[in-house]
Amino acid sequence: MAFSVAGYPIGTPLGGWGEKTQHQQLRISCSVQTSTNCDNSLETPSSAHQATGAVQMRIKNATSHHDRLSQTKSMILTDAGKVTEPISRHRRNHSQHVLKDVIPPIEHPMVEKEGYLQKAKIADGGKKLRKNWSTSWIVLSGQKIEFYKDSKQQALPNLKARHKAEIVDLCGAQIEWAKEKSSRKSVFQITTVTGNEFLLQSDIDFIILDWFHAIKNAIDRLPKNPSGPSSLEFFTFQRSSSTELLSHCHSDSKEQKPEHRKSFMFRLHHSASDTSDKNRVKSRLKKFISRRPSLKTLQEKGIIKDQTFGSHLHTVCEREHSTVPWFVKQCIEAVEKRGLDVDGIYRVSGNLATIQKLRFIVNQEEKLNLDDSQWEDIHVVTGALKMFFRELSEPLFPYSFFERFVEAIKIQDSNARIKTIRSLVKNLPPPNHDTMKILFGHLTKIVAKASKNLMSTQSLGIVFGPTLLRAKNESGNMAIHMVYQNQIAEFMLNEYDKIFSSEED
Repeated sequence: MAFSVAGYPIGTPLGGWGEKTQHQQLRISCSVQTSTNCDNSLETPSSAHQATGAVQMRIKNATSHHDRLSQTKSMILTDAGKVTEPISRHRRNHSQHVLKDVIPPIEHPMVEKEGYLQKAKIADGGKKLRKNWSTSWIVLSGQKIEFYKDSKQQALPNLKARHKAEIVDLCGAQIEWAKEKSSRKSVFQITTVTGNEFLLQSDIDFIILDWFHAIKNAIDRLPKNPSGPSSLEFFTFQRSSSTELLSHCHSDSKEQKPEHRKSFMFRLHHSASDTSDKNRVKSRLKKFISRRPSLKTLQEKGIIKDQTFGSHLHTVCEREHSTVPWFVKQCIEAVEKRGLDVDGIYRVSGNLATIQKLRFIVNQEEKLNLDDSQWEDIHVVTGALKMFFRELSEPLFPYSFFERFVEAIKIQDSNARIKTIRSLVKNLPPPNHDTMKILFGHLTKIVAKASKNLMSTQSLGIVFGPTLLRAKNESGNMAIHMVYQNQIAEFMLNEYDKIFSSEED
């Protein structure tokens, strides 16, 4: 059946438009009165003349400016008479039609497993995060895991709500049990190729086992090194605007591959770079420590001075060219001058802050005058003297003599005991012997005033026993050693004249 418009058959050149015969298009427009009339008018020519709304047959040039602004529904007939599908002139609709050919439709994989688990993200792109456990609705489908706050969020039809879920690509991921990562039981870890790390946990054993095997099976089914774009990438494309998608599709893939590979390598080796930085810092610290000057060099330069407190007795005496430290002599002189009658002398503690101040002055080799008003409390002087003997690097009774003094105090015969202890005292190094003789001679003067100061030989033995002699390695016999320490100090006070006498028995 031939179809003509205004007496001209289709395909016949028309007067006035004959110059563009083969590229000419005939547009049959239907005025938008009713959609039914428009559709009926396209079926047969006779029905078009019988419709209530007049069908206006117009021949337009395809390049007409008013064609885009037309609000009528149109159908284009090519020169060959082939009817094409209606295409909207709107830019957004046009981009959607183009993208149908560019991006394949996203296949929504079937949900393999879903349920609630405890989740903690401990690394993001290789950067460690603070572990924070939270309950999540987890959905395993295809090659990805989705984390939702609850099951309702997954059921929301709005895609924007679903975008809030965290999606993890399992392609190339690793899964393993991680007992050392948390104090909780039944914890396993998922590590992705992008450097993200997740901990999943449940108190119910069979639930966590099912999840572990389901995720492990899903990972094993996937290729270890994915080459092509995944459905996750298409999902991201769909969320982008049409302009971004078109530019992405027409961009050169060769220019993006190096940057893409570089970013992945950076994420994968982020932890390795942290380790190398730590090793670099350690090596620098080792070099710094090895290049430090020795203590002897610092002492020779005067940067570090030998201190009185905390040093070896032999060192202090050698520096002072004496066998008795100068500080010990000063303290004994001050106590004998104004402290013999003081109640609880050597037993009562002085002000610790003032004692530390006195200690600092002595260590700095400043001039010390114990008659100064700031040292008027005699208990500060006695406290500093006890601190000096307590902080010696080796006690007044050397470590090598400790066991021998203990065996001597166990002797039952009094004369044999005195003779043995006297022999041990004479064999002591000169600084130890002379300092011990002056100290115990001073303590005998304290005991002589026991009626006023209430300090007996037993009381002084308890105070000075652990201070003057102790074992090098304290063991479980510490309580027994303390008993012997007190007995040795008390016995030497009682038998001072016989032990430190210069005459042989």
